[in-house]
Amino acid sequence: LPTDLLKLYVKNDKDQMVPYSDFMHLEKVYGLSEITRHNMYNSSEVSGTPAPGYSSGQAIAAIKEVADKTLPRGFGIDWAGISKDEVSRGNEAVFIFLVCLGFVYLILSAQYESFILPLPVILSLPTGIFGAFLCLKLLGLENNIYAQVAMVMLIGLLGKNAVLIVEFAVQKKAEEGIPVAQAAIEGAAIRFRPILMTSFAFIAGLIPLVMATGPGAIGNRTIGTAAAGGMLIGTIFGLMIIPGLYYIFGTIAEKSRLARYEEENPLTEQTEPYQHDDKHEDL
Repeated sequence: LPTDLLKLYVKNDKDQMVPYSDFMHLEKVYGLSEITRHNMYNSSEVSGTPAPGYSSGQAIAAIKEVADKTLPRGFGIDWAGISKDEVSRGNEAVFIFLVCLGFVYLILSAQYESFILPLPVILSLPTGIFGAFLCLKLLGLENNIYAQVAMVMLIGLLGKNAVLIVEFAVQKKAEEGIPVAQAAIEGAAIRFRPILMTSFAFIAGLIPLVMATGPGAIGNRTIGTAAAGGMLIGTIFGLMIIPGLYYIFGTIAEKSRLARYEEENPLTEQTEPYQHDDKHEDL
């Protein structure tokens, strides 16, 4: 027992054996079982997870706000593990989305030989992104890496739907010379069924992910919910928004000097139609 320590003896300055109890006493106190240090400073480790419906970035911002308001002078906070990587790298998702949109715009500009006509495709994408965030919020899921992957995928899928309408409208206007408004309406009407077929087939394939259970269910549900919700809302509203956007920017393109120059001097090679000469020489 710890109290047995008081029964030990030691010599004093007169060579006499005296017990420890003559000059010391024991007292029970409680302290830390272990001391945590971070960067050579005494520290306390705190672990936590975001509440349902909130992202890790929002949780980090909330911790910083509370620490700035409550910690006394001389105290601070630091991060470790995945949180440290997230704080040091910053919000890279925004730059990834911008790069994706930039590539889509450049590819469509080359396809349409116009810097104006790709804008209806680009501006129709926010409806799908809004739908993804809305479904995540309604189901209490957070905006994590799985949701961001789904949103990058939505850029391509919803852009494909917009391209189907805009591409057909551009061809109808160029071949038949019909007005922009009529070309937009015909493009949406003719591409209506293919867009619904491909979009709802994609959404149906995501239902198992939305209803996933067991290990890894949160990741599957997040990517499935974001992709399915964004595709559903983006498709429904896109069919109404895309023709209007094409009409607006198609009208601007007709009045634009740059657009007229592009139409008169296309980048693609123009080949002269072959004319058969019926004349022949008699042998």
